[in-house]
Amino acid sequence: MINVVSCIDGSPATLAVCDAGAWASQGMATPLQLLHVLDKSERLDHDNFAYSDLSGSLGIDSRKHLLEELVELDAKRSRLALEHGKLMLEDAKNRATQQGAQEVSTLQRHGGLLESVLDLQDDTILLIMGRLGDSHAGQALAVGSQLESVIRAVRKPILITLDEFSAPSNFMIAYDGRSVTQNVLDTLIASPLLKGLPCHLVAVNNTSLDRRPELQVAADKVTAAGFDVISTVLQGEMQTELQGYQREHGIELMVMGAYGHSRIRRLFLGSNTTDMVSASTIPLIIVR
Repeated sequence: MINVVSCIDGSPATLAVCDAGAWASQGMATPLQLLHVLDKSERLDHDNFAYSDLSGSLGIDSRKHLLEELVELDAKRSRLALEHGKLMLEDAKNRATQQGAQEVSTLQRHGGLLESVLDLQDDTILLIMGRLGDSHAGQALAVGSQLESVIRAVRKPILITLDEFSAPSNFMIAYDGRSVTQNVLDTLIASPLLKGLPCHLVAVNNTSLDRRPELQVAADKVTAAGFDVISTVLQGEMQTELQGYQREHGIELMVMGAYGHSRIRRLFLGSNTTDMVSASTIPLIIVR
């Protein structure tokens, strides 16, 4: 079954991820699946703790006893995390159902988040995540390390929320003419999610190249799909100009393509995707 998948983890963005899932589920007439992953990397490293850190100061019997206590503590912690996750999923399901989501299901998995979403992506039409996970809560201008890995690996569109989410009344496409931006347009046209909302198609030019003809072609394509389109070419640095346009026009959602540079080039040039995700004050949809 094809699903909208919302990843919840107990971070401040969990409610927003749930609300965004309910909105997307209704807009796309698609079931909503709420996913919680118990990350095995968070388990106690009792082997190293018992034998590396304390082996010089504890006897064999003491080490054995301590290891047994650590194993018991780890098992108890795992059970508590499992129950906490089940409660979060149940609360999220109730919230999404009350907000009118389509058929809502829950899924709890052990392992890594990336591994889990990759396993599910063939049955995923839209993946929803918070910008910061539970371990990064409170860091205003940051991107969770797991989120960046997911954006790079997952082929499906990803909706990234902040700590609150409400249904947008308009949206903006950051257009740069690359092939991935063409994928953005094709994905937009094929999906009912944003149909009926005013579309701002914005290109930023920092060269002498005239971007208006290619932007007009893109605008005509989106208009033909039934959208009301406002197209604009800005001059300057991409992140600064897009954020300025967003504030000036009250844009409530941004759609953009993912990483256009290789990992090696990114070491020297940076990444517009990461910069925009970390600095954005509105939700984003990232399309590969």
